[in-house]
Amino acid sequence: MNEKLLIAKLKQGDVSAYEYLFKEYYDWLCNYIFQLSGNRALSKDLVQEVILKFWEKREQIAIKGTLKGYLFRSCHNQFLMHVRKEKNRPDLLDRVRWEVIYNGYTEQKEADEPIRPVMEKLEELIDKLPPKCKEIFIMNKLERRKYREIAEDMGISVKTVENQMSKALRIIRENASMLML
Repeated sequence: MNEKLLIAKLKQGDVSAYEYLFKEYYDWLCNYIFQLSGNRALSKDLVQEVILKFWEKREQIAIKGTLKGYLFRSCHNQFLMHVRKEKNRPDLLDRVRWEVIYNGYTEQKEADEPIRPVMEKLEELIDKLPPKCKEIFIMNKLERRKYREIAEDMGISVKTVENQMSKALRIIRENASMLML
């Protein structure tokens, strides 16, 4: 279908044009977001949000380039908003540490029994990280050192530290379900 005709039909509320848009672009957009996130379910959720918002605001949308480019940018921006929102949430290790501190758990207290299995499993996950990845993760999360400091101490680039931290967090996230067993 011609892109200008498709946009015109969408603005008129033509459901078949919306279905065409979905079938035509959904998989492509999901694959793009998956390349960024590494998470298939997240990719589908973000793309569905974009396409739904597009439909809801179809009358106000002004597309200056191509529809494909517009959807691409919209999905990219949705992904970036998701990343920013996630960065503002404490990661699993920080949540566990906060629980330990806030609830006053110590090794002497019986009250730490509920958190101990989670901490032990988290330590197992950290121990299974590749050596360089584990070292960087510990320096950043447990010793609270900045990426720049780690890079200087290890004689590597800040980008390498970022990549190793991303790898460590991805591995921990992928295996986080075992922490709650």
